[in-house]
Formats: sequence, C-alpha cells, structure tokens
Amino acid sequence: MGTLLVEVIRGGLVESVHNGDIAVVDRFGQIHASLSDPARVMYARSSAKPLQALPLVTSGAADHYQLSPRELALTCASHNGEEMHAALVLELLSRAGLSVSDLRCGVHSPYYIPSYETLLREGRELTAAYNNCSGKHTGMLLLAKYLGEPLDTYLRADHPVQQRILDAVEVVCEVDQSSIHLGVDGCGVPVFALPLERFALAYAKFAAATVTAETSQEAAMARIANAMMSHPEMVAGTDRLCTDLMAAAPGKILAKAGAEGVYCVGLPAHGLGICVKIDDGNGRAAGPVIVEVLSQLRVLDDEVLSQLSKWHRPTLQNHAGTHVGELRPVFQLERA
Repeated sequence: MGTLLVEVIRGGLVESVHNGDIAVVDRFGQIHASLSDPARVMYARSSAKPLQALPLVTSGAADHYQLSPRELALTCASHNGEEMHAALVLELLSRAGLSVSDLRCGVHSPYYIPSYETLLREGRELTAAYNNCSGKHTGMLLLAKYLGEPLDTYLRADHPVQQRILDAVEVVCEVDQSSIHLGVDGCGVPVFALPLERFALAYAKFAAATVTAETSQEAAMARIANAMMSHPEMVAGTDRLCTDLMAAAPGKILAKAGAEGVYCVGLPAHGLGICVKIDDGNGRAAGPVIVEVLSQLRVLDDEVLSQLSKWHRPTLQNHAGTHVGELRPVFQLERA
C-alpha cells in the first residue's frame, strides 16, 4: 500500500520493514510535502481526541466545570494509567456529580507497569479510571451532563455528544459529513475515517490557532492545543513519544498518537499539520517516521533532535540488555 518508511536492522541485515503514507499540510489545506498517498482514507483513532474535545469547550461545559489546562489536556489523552492520570479522572467525575461507574470505556491494566505493580501490591481495585481513554470519556460525560442528555448512552453515534463531535470534525476537516466513514474505536466511541491530508489539515488549524485565533472556534482550538502542549505529561506519560516530543520543544509541537500506527503533529510557528499512517499498524515505526519528518522539514534545532534520538533511531536490545539492532527511517519527503 504505502512507501517504505522504516527498516528494522539486526546484525547489519534488514529483518523487517514498515511502509506507510505521510501528509504535510498547511492551515489552508495546501499540501507542502507528502509521501505515497496523502489522500488515503484511514481512521484517525486516538489522534482525533483534540477534535473530540472541541465541543466540550465550545459548548461552555469546560468553563462550567472549571477545567484547568491540565484537566483539559487529560480529556485529549491516551494516558499511561499513572496515578496522576487516574486520580485526576476521579476528581473530574466527582466535580460533575459522576463516578467511575459512569465510564463506558472498559477496563485494562495501566500501560505504565510501575502503576500496575502498585495496584497489585496494595490490593487496590483496577477500574476504568486507568483505561488510557478515561480522560476522553470523562470529557464526554461532562458534556452530556452539561447538556442534560442521557449519560448511559453517550457512546452511541446518535447521541447528542457524538453528533456535536461529528459536526466539529466536519467543520475543522472541511468535509461533508456524508463522506466521514464511521467505525467503533477500541474504547467504544465512534471513530472517523478520512483522507490523511484532512487530519493533517485539522492539526495545522489547531496549531495555527495558538498563534492567531480570530473566531470563537479557533479560540477553543487554541485552548485545547495550548493545554496539551503545556501539560504533555497528561497527554501520555512517562517514556511516551507524545509527552517527550512536546516536552522537548515547549509550545512548538502539538503531538498525538493513534492506534494502528497513526500519528499526528501540529507546528504552531509554521502553521503546518502532519499525519502519518503505518501500513501494518505497528506503532514502533511512528517515532522514527515523525522525528525524521520534523528533521527533513527543518523545524527543530539540533539540540531538540538530539533529545529525541531514542525515538528517531530506536535501538533493539535483547533480554540481557545487549544492543542487537535498530530501527532506521529510510524515506525522503516529496515536496509540493
């Protein structure tokens, strides 16, 4: 499907490869660079979370519940399930008179192993608050509560919360709603499929809004983007690409991963958005690709790129900690 992006090297031999597609778009929808097929239709998965949080802000619900930037960042998160994440989810639910039992995202163990070990050691209950999508679901519940809509069906595509989100996707991505293909995400909410370049456009707009916001919607987009960039630890967590990218260049990168090898980035100073889709869905290739794209676009200085080296060319180690190989980006962007 896509073009060769990353080689997996072991002992000097190419053992595996990751192909994919890339789109780099400005806030007006103009493609600046790409590789393979920027019009490829794909699900944004969790990269759509800033879009899904937009109605929370535009409706007035975020102000009603007095969400801080840190809390707003959590509603856009695919978090590790660290204590800081789960505790803040519970705090937000409590503020709205809700509880963890209202979450419909399901339960899984924390991504962050020390958090899981602490839960087991202390005999504490594993709840939906530790689900990586619990922040997003909390935001949806807050919106439903604010609107006076049913709480137990907020996942359904025909629920007013999901309809408002669909409206936001239509406007920001500049597409007709009839062209948005809907599926069901891993956490149960509707997920959107559109061409890569449409999601790159969305991130370009979120990023550009932090520089100039002329409308109330742009102000809401800026609020979300600034919250994520100011609190990258809430968007993902310890040893996660999203957090490390935004922390390495404060205010210069808006970053959000999605499942199945999706990655989106916005660049405020340049008004650009980037969307990457890895063919085989393996997220390990996303880091090398996105850092290489940023390197080729010359938007980061050498010091920042050096901080991101472990994501740019990740090393492969065996169980004894011996270096046995690496992932290596091997593509060249095609400029428009």
